[in-house]
Amino acid sequence: MKQARVGSWLDVGGREAALVQRCAASDEAACAELVAEHQRMVVQLATNLLGDREEALDLSQEVFMRVFAVIHRFRGQSSLRTWIYRIAVNESLNLLRRNGHEEWLDDEIDLPGAESANPESQASDAERSRHIQRALMGLSPNDRTVLTLRHFSELSYQEIADVLEIDEKTVKSRLFEARHRLREALKEFRPG
Repeated sequence: MKQARVGSWLDVGGREAALVQRCAASDEAACAELVAEHQRMVVQLATNLLGDREEALDLSQEVFMRVFAVIHRFRGQSSLRTWIYRIAVNESLNLLRRNGHEEWLDDEIDLPGAESANPESQASDAERSRHIQRALMGLSPNDRTVLTLRHFSELSYQEIADVLEIDEKTVKSRLFEARHRLREALKEFRPG
């Protein structure tokens, strides 16, 4: 089991510490500010993990309700962003466990990609995105989580370790294995 890093409010930026304290005191403006700053990343993360944008939007509301219910416990041992990611990942995985994940294999969502003015290129990019999304949704929730945190949310290895509460070597190992499984899953979508 990974030991928590020792941290204090001195490790957290003054603005972030003040925002957390205001949220803990039920300051509605502070809560709205926190949601405005972090909702997009929570929705993107949940969409990539769940494969359904509407479900991700609903889940983001649950994530922020959870954040505000326990924000008084936040002690700055990680960044606020990392702490919220951890809650979002846990809530997403809990939903996956409750619902079973087989039902999402047919769902399609748009993955971020380069925009092109060429209609043929756009069609090819859209088809590629669908193949990647289907392959991703065919992976285990743990594989999707580590790939999403690294490649879609662009977290560092250390940030992923903090979110998942594992050590950095384990993150690298899980990423290596998840990438391998994703490559194998994508082979079925390659032409010829």
